[in-house]
Amino acid sequence: MTWVAAVARLRARRESGVLVTVATVRGHAPRNAGAKLVVGQNETWGSIGGGNVEAVAIDRAREVIVADRPEPELIDFALNDKVTNRHGVQCCGGTVSVLLEPLPVVRAVAIFGVGHVGLELARILARQDLDLHLIDTRSDILTEERLDVLADAVAQVHVHHTPLLPEEVLAELPRGTHVLIMTHDHAEDAALCDTALRTAHLGSIGLIGSTAKWGRFRALLANEGGHDEATIDRIKTPIGLTDITGKEPATIAVSVAADLLRAFETEGS
Repeated sequence: MTWVAAVARLRARRESGVLVTVATVRGHAPRNAGAKLVVGQNETWGSIGGGNVEAVAIDRAREVIVADRPEPELIDFALNDKVTNRHGVQCCGGTVSVLLEPLPVVRAVAIFGVGHVGLELARILARQDLDLHLIDTRSDILTEERLDVLADAVAQVHVHHTPLLPEEVLAELPRGTHVLIMTHDHAEDAALCDTALRTAHLGSIGLIGSTAKWGRFRALLANEGGHDEATIDRIKTPIGLTDITGKEPATIAVSVAADLLRAFETEGS
């Protein structure tokens, strides 16, 4: 498997890893500059030459995988018999620098309702390195022609057409997915809020709407849903930056995206 395919496999599995690259070589070494190795928590793909260099790189990569805030780093190796190595002697005679680049699990965002605001929001978030899930009950909203504006997305875009029960998608979303609820139907919104609060593996939950709408929803979630106040408070509404008050779909989308990206920064600090 190529290193590109290995990185793609880790992303698809939503597993973190490290890309290890021979950055520089002076003198003799097992592999030339540019050789790559992908390290996962339990597997590796490729090789940077074996021996002590590779074994140390794998050990360090697995420490990076579990670090709180992993950063790229360089490790230098002298390949001679006078150096005490952790995993045996390599006496090729040269020196090698190895670059370790963390491959974190990308964030996931789910937009329930891809109407005017939802599509504008998808256009913005598609420029981020995300797993972006778009869910709607209306097939005409999810046509290839309409979603063609996302054709050059940086994000991995996943489209879900759910004609009957969009809340069923919540259980299928990756752990930590940030959920934004903005469908065309308040009954759908209410069902999604109720199910989202019962789905423990999700990240943040945001709901578009007015103060009056949220008042009705709070009562419904408490009286019919049986949720306590602390649980209901997991839902953020209104979503977006409070000092951006415009009502155009693109303006609302910018506000919501900016608020979400700010939350990402706080989450990562």
